[in-house]
This record gives sequence, structure tokens and C-alpha cells, in this order.
Amino acid sequence: MRFVPTRAAGLSRLAEFLPAAGRAYREGRNFDLSAGTRSVTAQISPWLRHRLLSEWEVLEAVLSHHPADAAMSFIQEVFWRGYFKGWLEQHPTVWASYRHGLAQHQSDLSADYADAIHARTGIACFDHWCNELRDTGYLHNHARMWFASIWIFTLRLPWELGAAFFLDNLSDGDPASNTLSWRWVAGLHTSGKPYLATAENIARFTGGRFFPQGQLNEAAAPLTERVAHDRTPLRPRSVVAGQGMLRLVTEEDCLHGLPGCKDHAGMLGIVSPQASGFAQAAVRATCDALGGDTHVGHGWGRAIAQAAHRAGTRDVVTAHVPTGFVADGLHQARATLRAQGITLHQVLRPYDALVWPHADRGFFKLKKQIPALLAALPG
Repeated sequence: MRFVPTRAAGLSRLAEFLPAAGRAYREGRNFDLSAGTRSVTAQISPWLRHRLLSEWEVLEAVLSHHPADAAMSFIQEVFWRGYFKGWLEQHPTVWASYRHGLAQHQSDLSADYADAIHARTGIACFDHWCNELRDTGYLHNHARMWFASIWIFTLRLPWELGAAFFLDNLSDGDPASNTLSWRWVAGLHTSGKPYLATAENIARFTGGRFFPQGQLNEAAAPLTERVAHDRTPLRPRSVVAGQGMLRLVTEEDCLHGLPGCKDHAGMLGIVSPQASGFAQAAVRATCDALGGDTHVGHGWGRAIAQAAHRAGTRDVVTAHVPTGFVADGLHQARATLRAQGITLHQVLRPYDALVWPHADRGFFKLKKQIPALLAALPG
């Protein structure tokens, strides 16, 4: 499937998927029979990841076609994305630890690592998924789990390198979902409980396409870490209502409107150096539609300051940027902006304000709140 980085394409794919969002999704979502037989999987994640589509409009669309209990398997998957973002927002040292570990491992890459990312391991399923990922920018969710498990426990490669390989190639690569999913497979997110890929499971859910019997480490111990990642409480945030501000669009949020913010004085899109081609095009598409420029790469502070001066304002507003590459970049830009008297405002969207407070522990806490959250969905 080709992912076109426009809102219209995302809405089209959502409409195609809606009839399958109930029983068909529940019964078929774990099967990865081939790239051409995924009609029961949503495949809307690239548009959701960059908020060309919003979670709440996807949920409302599903609920207009199916009762909540019939579509609950899919509904929970949508809430998993909010859970990961909210959890990482409250445990930011996990992201810092990942980036530190990645930098250390990237300084000494092994031949085994090169074989893994170039599909030369000799494990047919893993090599197939590696090529599919590089060629299409996408993998079925179950294949992502198998891939990560084989990477960590069979190939014995650092999980940080695998997580980075996904972020480098996935059209829907998300710092929160990706980092925490790899840690979950490794037995770090849910301490002591790793996800171990088995030949039997792979054979069953690929319809016998692959059966890596005798090739996998199916009895590995979970990874451990010495660092304790304490929770940082969410800071209360209020909507900034204002006019005449420079609107900043990032790869984290490409929706056109911001609550309480109207009549922008100008528009600027910024894209991190790590962003995928889909992400870059998504930001450009939004800025083109709203009449703004796009800056890709480093030097955000200077680019934002120049755009603010051209717009005749000292106030810049953006959708709240969760923990990840974009938040890191904006943190570095703040000194430049402060020196020029420019204030950066971040607006937390109502959906995030509803979901994130329930993401401080395991997913089960949030899962119990889903009926109440659905009833409170922002319009």
C-alpha cells in the first residue's frame, strides 16, 4: 500500500476500512498473510501519527458504523497510541536514556548489525520483514513484534539500534509508541515480562508462509536496566487564546486548526532531521494549504524567529509537542527565541488532556476508562 501524505488520502483510507472495524478486525487483525491481504487492518497509522487525522474523528467514525463493544478491539488500539504518548510524557527519562544508549551503540556498529539491517541473517521471515520495511515504510503490527523479539533475543543486538532502525524507515514512526513497544518486547516496559517470538506462532499467524523452526531463541531472559524511571506529574496546561500569532506546524500535529487560536499572523512548518519522507511531505502539505513556508533540518530557533519577525509578532503558537525529537529541537530553540523576546505557546488538544492522565501506569488503568472517555470525546 502506498501512503499519500495528505488528509484527503487519510480520510479515503479510513472510509475504506470502516466496514471492517468490527468483527472482521477483531478476528483477523493478528494475521499477516501477505502485504496484499490486509483489508481487515486499518493501515491509517501514518495519518494518525502525524495528526493528518485525529484520534477523536477516527473513533467517532468507527462508532457511527459499529457499536462500541463490536469495535472495541480497534478502539483499544487507538487508545494505545494515546497511552504511549501520555506514559512517555510522564516518564521523560526513558526517552533520554534511549537516546543516550543509542549514541553509545552507534559508535561501535558490528557486522551482525549490518547483516540485520540488510536482510542477511538467514532467518527468512526476519529478512523478508526487513526488506518490506525498507521498501514500503510499513510492517504489520504482529510482524513488528516478531522482528523486535528476534532482533533482541536471537540476534542479540541492542534494542536501541532496532528502535532507531524502525524510526528511520517507518512512515508511522512515533517516538513514544516505537520506544515503548521495543522496551515492552525486551521486558523493560513491563519489567521481567518479555515478548518472545516462537516459530509456531509465526507459522500460525503468517498462514504457514514462514516457519523458523530451530532458528529462534524461544527461552530468553528479559533485559534489565539499572536506572529507575520515576514518574513526572503532568503539568496543568491551559488553552492559549490569542490572535495575531505565528502558527507553528510540526510533524507531531498537522491538523489545520488549534483550539482557541484564530487569525494567525503567519505560518511556519518545521521538520526534524530524523523525520521520514512522509512526515516532511505532511508538514509541507499543511503549510501549503494554509499559506506558510516549511523549514527542514537544524537551526529552528533562527528560522522561527525570522518567521515571527516577518509576521510582525513576538508570539508563536503550536499544538503541544510530546516527548520526542521535536520536543528536543524546540527545547534547544528556546534560548534563541527568548533572546529575541519571542514566546512559544503550546496548546494541549482536548483528546490528550482527557487521555494522558490515565496513562501513568499500565494500559489496564486506561482501558477501564475507555467507555467514559468515549462518552467525553471532544467534538
